[in-house]
Amino acid sequence: MMLETQGLTLHYGGSQILHGIDFAAKTGEVTCIMGPNGVGKTSFLKALAGTHPRSGGTVTLDGQTLPVSRAQDMARRGLSVVPQGRMIFPLLTVRENLETAFAVLPKADHQIPDEVFTLFPILKDFLHRRGGDLSGGQQQQLAIARALIMKPKVLLLDEPTEGIQPNVIQQIGHVLEYLKAKGDMAIVLVEQYFEFAYGLADQVYVFRRGTVSASGRTDSFDKAALRAAVSV
Repeated sequence: MMLETQGLTLHYGGSQILHGIDFAAKTGEVTCIMGPNGVGKTSFLKALAGTHPRSGGTVTLDGQTLPVSRAQDMARRGLSVVPQGRMIFPLLTVRENLETAFAVLPKADHQIPDEVFTLFPILKDFLHRRGGDLSGGQQQQLAIARALIMKPKVLLLDEPTEGIQPNVIQQIGHVLEYLKAKGDMAIVLVEQYFEFAYGLADQVYVFRRGTVSASGRTDSFDKAALRAAVSV
């Protein structure tokens, strides 16, 4: 199974942000998008997730072309996003935040899988706590858990380590390793924290000014050269 884009373009008003992105992410792998700020990484995830409509090009999942759709329709098709800033509902409880994922699932699947609490034990203890009362790291765990409840074929993560304490970063890394090993989803990771990204990624795409400047298997890159290529 694979997610692919060909010639994907995106505009904000009159400004073109993405210039013909060709991209592929395989099930059972972590595909990492790297590069400095402002090169189109988040915009690319938004185009995939349906939160900002792409201007042109194609997106295919399992060989099926996906039309330009709203975010909830893309989620129903299997693309689940953990956005930058996490987008937790601050006045809803942890349970209620998790249950917002039910909106894209058939009625028979309206339950929180035990696996979520195995991966993120803290959430079980905090089910009745408001989302806004959680720390940044706890909110990030909640955001990833909510995305997993949607049963994604593709999990899109935008800067999951941003502003997070080291022990939670380590836990998120273990969760992503576990999900990769399960082999039933493709993981697309936008990440600035180089060591975290490099340690997880099977494949890397380097973005520059809305284009792909380099791509390949992680082990095909010289680590120092890759670090230099993705830094500001």
